[in-house]
Amino acid sequence: MVTVANKAGLEGISAGESAICQIDEEKGGLQYRGYRVEDLAEQASFEEVAYLLLMGELPSHQELQAWKRELDYAGFLPDPIPQVLRLVPATAHLMDTLRTGVSLLGMMDSEANNPSFEANVHKATRLIARLPLILSLACQSKQDKHQPISAGTCAENLLYLLTGTRDKAKAKELEVSLILYAEHEFNASTFAARVTASTWADLYGGVTSAIATLKGPSHGGANEAVAEMLVKIERPEKAKAWVLAALDRKERVMGFGHRVLKLEDPRSVIMKRRAKALSENMGEMRWYEMAEIMDQTMQEEKGLLPNLDFYTAVVYLLLKLPIKTYTPIFVTSRVAGWCAHIIEQQANNRIMRPRATYIGPPTREYLPIQHRSSRGTIGPGISPPDDPVLN
Repeated sequence: MVTVANKAGLEGISAGESAICQIDEEKGGLQYRGYRVEDLAEQASFEEVAYLLLMGELPSHQELQAWKRELDYAGFLPDPIPQVLRLVPATAHLMDTLRTGVSLLGMMDSEANNPSFEANVHKATRLIARLPLILSLACQSKQDKHQPISAGTCAENLLYLLTGTRDKAKAKELEVSLILYAEHEFNASTFAARVTASTWADLYGGVTSAIATLKGPSHGGANEAVAEMLVKIERPEKAKAWVLAALDRKERVMGFGHRVLKLEDPRSVIMKRRAKALSENMGEMRWYEMAEIMDQTMQEEKGLLPNLDFYTAVVYLLLKLPIKTYTPIFVTSRVAGWCAHIIEQQANNRIMRPRATYIGPPTREYLPIQHRSSRGTIGPGISPPDDPVLN
């Protein structure tokens, strides 16, 4: 006897146990391995948080320095990966290039099929170091090629690779976003990675699955959509009318609401505060003022609060990061969480094999083809094409 919970999208269903991330739906709290995300965002580096997710504990000073050396050592793309990626069409989506790049890295890694904890940590380290390089290569023209900064932090390198900017203060704003994007329990891409890992597929296969899942517009891309929305609105005085008109048209205003965090998203609170401070420091308040008006309007009209993507888009616009890179930047951060979940899944593994609630027709008798009547459609509900060959 199999009991199947009939909830669309598995909402509210526990799909497993994890020691990596805790979400308090009632209070809006979020912790990585027991540490409040507010404390990590304000006091830790991205490298410390990535180490915490992978290893289970924050590093000592000596451990952190060793970890940074490993990241620096891995900060190159082995041949022939750059040559192959340069063959990718210029029109290709950056997420597709990242997905392909991860697959290529898996083919070049001698430890790819070694599922041990040590080997998986080595692979995760290489991915954290190399995904920004793949993204940079995918974005570059021959005129704007940037190399990693020697001994730079992950955030400093990413900012420089994408904008050519060497600015520690601005890199810190990017770093906070990386920390906040690094992990969020059993979201769709993480769950996809764990399903893949549960078959004993290699870590690169799990991350490839996750990237393909994150590309879907219902999961990733909200920060890009928010930025495009702000660019389209142009001025703060137009923001409220724009939101009201969009709601009248029954259109979704991106960057609001969350599937799990029904109350306040603590990550959004952090990014709103930092977006305001950065706007004031740069003397550029336009994006923040627009966002604040939209935020207030959405609360008044729909009772919806902003999620992490909303004010992150303001910070990224101020940092002059290309909008098309926003979701790929998410990847360069969330890969730490994905790898932590893949490692955790394979440490106590059983292949994922859920059940479905059957809603199809009851048992039927097979009819020979000469006794079947035409339904006037091709397949389930698909009308036949207007094609003289078929007609």
